[in-house]
This record gives sequence, C-alpha cells and structure tokens, in this order.
Amino acid sequence: MPRETTPPRILSAFAGRIVTAGEVAAGHDLSGRTAIVTGGAGGIGLEIARTLAVAGATVTLAVRSRDAGAAAAAEINRAVGRAAASAAFLDLADLATVRGFTRIWGGRPLDLLIANAGVMATPESRTAQGHESQFGINHLGHFQLATGLVPALAAAGSARVVMMSSAGHHDADVDLDDPDWRRRTYDPFLAYGASKTANNLFAVGFSRHFADDGITANAVHPGAVATALGRHVRPEQIADRGWDFSTIAMQTPEQGAATAIWASTAPELAGIGGLYLEECGEAPPWSAERPLWGVKPYSRDPDRAEALWALSERLVAG
Repeated sequence: MPRETTPPRILSAFAGRIVTAGEVAAGHDLSGRTAIVTGGAGGIGLEIARTLAVAGATVTLAVRSRDAGAAAAAEINRAVGRAAASAAFLDLADLATVRGFTRIWGGRPLDLLIANAGVMATPESRTAQGHESQFGINHLGHFQLATGLVPALAAAGSARVVMMSSAGHHDADVDLDDPDWRRRTYDPFLAYGASKTANNLFAVGFSRHFADDGITANAVHPGAVATALGRHVRPEQIADRGWDFSTIAMQTPEQGAATAIWASTAPELAGIGGLYLEECGEAPPWSAERPLWGVKPYSRDPDRAEALWALSERLVAG
C-alpha cells in the first residue's frame, strides 16, 4: 500500500514575511464585489475595509458606534475618491440587532464577510441574552450574523467568510458544557482563548455546512498588533502569567490586516475552507519551538466543530 503523506501547506508568496495589506492586495481587482467588515471603524478592521475599497470593492462597515462608523466610511471614501464605503449599525452583544442587520441586508449578493470585531480579556460581563461576553460577542454574534447572511453569500456564487482569530486559542478549548462560565471561576484570558477556539471551529463547521452553496470560511491569526483590542489587559495580569512581550515584534494595523486580505483574495484558497491561516499561509501544527504560532488540533477537530455548531444553534435560538 502507498504510504500516507501529509498534504503540503498552502502558502503565498508573502508567507513568513511582514507585509502590509496593500502589498497583498496589489494586482487584485475587486470591482463589483461587496464586503461587510465587522468592527470596521478602527484598528485592523479599518485597514481591511480600506484595502478592499482601494481594490475596487464596495464595503459596509458593520459597527456599534454610528458616529465612528460614519467617520471611518468618510475617510475611506476620501482616500479612494468614490462612494466605496458606508456604515451600518451592528451590536454583536445583542442578537436582536444582529437579526435586524441580516434582515435589512436581505438577499443582496455578498462576496466577503470579514468577522473582525471582538473583545479581549474583558472583566466578567454578559451580553443582552445573558451569554459570557467574549463567547457571546466573538463567537455567537458572528455565528448569528454569518448564518443569517447565508442567502446573500450563496447569491454571490463563490463567497468567503474570514474569521479573525488569534494565537490566544492556544490557551483554552471551548467548554461545551459551560461555555458561559456559569459553573467555573471566570478567567478573562481563558475565556478569550475559548472564544478564539470557537472562531476556528466555526470556520471548520461553516465550510462543511455550506460548501455546496459555494461558501467557504477560514480563520485568521493577524499576529501581535498594536490596537485598542488589548485595552482591558493590565500590566500586573501580564506579570502574573509570566508573559514576556519584550521579545514580540508588534505589527502595525496595516501589517496585521495582511493575512485577512490574503484570505479574502488568494486564488489558491478558492473553494477551500476550514483552515487556520497566519503570516499569509496555512498555519502548521502548534509546537513548543514556536509557541506563539501554529494551530492547536482541538481547534480544528471536525467533531468538536459539529458539537459547537449544534450548541450555537440552540443558544442563538433561545
């Protein structure tokens, strides 16, 4: 019998290099394409939206702050010299607004959904529906959004969903018996890690459920980026965990957006979903030699993905 081999990883010409989103998008014409970027008013989301607009796409910034969204859309439109961007209200912490957003969008074809918005290491809090905030915002809100937009994504013909994940998934699997931290002592960093694992598993599950509709989903680790995402992280928390960030090269938002743009445009990813991407390529398995990179196997397990999918359907329905 022939020996089983591991399929080669999918890598781009930019793999392993620090590049900007603009460099990755160069040569791609997205004219006529539509995109939604959650959290598109600042940080990585703004750079993703700007880059897509420069490449020709029409972009909707799905944001919680109407004023910030309007200002960001105006900034993008000035930069590209056309009405490429607009803002729409979306609060991922309230599933009612998510349903309202998808209802208003309707069946208009949607080529790209960039699930970028999120929170990190927040003090213990709950969404409008009573879910732990990191699980509720980072996962359930986007779960409701993406599944609600399936008719629009299917109408585009070959749509892509990009889930913004993190190396934080290394810290925790999802506890399917207690996803909302009701029976455990809350830990903000483990809750964040679990929500990022949920993002990875969502990409696996979504691609399996909707591949026949021509829709794929991949998860993206942007790298360490200087944005407001870490505003809840205090120096003493970092010290308590023994983390040494002095060895980490922080990237700009333009650099942090690069892998999401590659996931959105790369021809080599056509029809391929369920991957965890970093440094403009498919991530290798996690190893102790490079602990801040790679993907933990539990976050791509298809059985775990299906179990989380079933749980998520029940939670958003309730």
